[in-house]
Amino acid sequence: MPKVIGIGKQRYDRIIENNLFYIDKTMFIKEWWENKDIVTLITRPRRFGKTLNMNILECFFSNQYKDRGDLFEGLDIWKEEKYRELQGTYPVISLSFARIKERDYEKTKQKMCEVLRNIYIKFCYIKDSEKLTDADRAYYERMLEENIKETDATSSLYQLSDFLYRYYGKKVIILLDEYDTPMQEAFVDGYWDELVAFTRSLFNSTFKTNPALERGIMTGITRVSKESVFSDLNNLKIVTTTSNEYASVFGFTEKEVFDALEQYGLEKEKKEVKRWYDGFIFGEHKDIYNP
Repeated sequence: MPKVIGIGKQRYDRIIENNLFYIDKTMFIKEWWENKDIVTLITRPRRFGKTLNMNILECFFSNQYKDRGDLFEGLDIWKEEKYRELQGTYPVISLSFARIKERDYEKTKQKMCEVLRNIYIKFCYIKDSEKLTDADRAYYERMLEENIKETDATSSLYQLSDFLYRYYGKKVIILLDEYDTPMQEAFVDGYWDELVAFTRSLFNSTFKTNPALERGIMTGITRVSKESVFSDLNNLKIVTTTSNEYASVFGFTEKEVFDALEQYGLEKEKKEVKRWYDGFIFGEHKDIYNP
């Protein structure tokens, strides 16, 4: 009997735990890891599974999912013996700017600070560790306050990376989903310059001058010009819809679509599906379908 299709599910662990329909994209883990880029930016149109793939990375690498190999059993990545040893072994900072769609700079900054505060709340158990100094704890307390200073906010991911590195003795993976959502609103509503200054400082401290960073990955819809937000990031690997890297990872290949139709007894619909929607081209890879 075919598995239930859970519409709108963006949490990989819940898809697997509830035995829902899933097209195996776990080799994204291997491709990303073996490319060895320190910071990767991947842009794709809406609804191509960016958030789900970021959650796959979190479930695989985060030590919060230690001993959760059951989430990957039977999938392609679990057939790679050496990758089984990587599962659940890294401190991972995972955040999203997807819901930040405010009409002015102050409200946008406030929402971004709220996201950063929530990350600090998540890791609050490290605050009283003897590996942190009194000054560290004072900074941590400031990040838990309702009104966070801009100077604290822009260095917050850098500082948290350092705290986690000292606490676990292992460098940090940072996953930032929908990095560009606030910037799209800023461009439309006329506060672009203010937000770029804030975001540039945040990204520079997080992804360039961060000795506690193992790897970082960002996803978004658009590539914001390197001359603005990413002017200081000379270590950034940019993967767009014209790139061959990760071409079949986001969205479904035509074979995956047709195999799924067969699985659900809808073989006769293949021509109609292709007539209505015959896919995108990413890099040199043709017929990528939007999930």
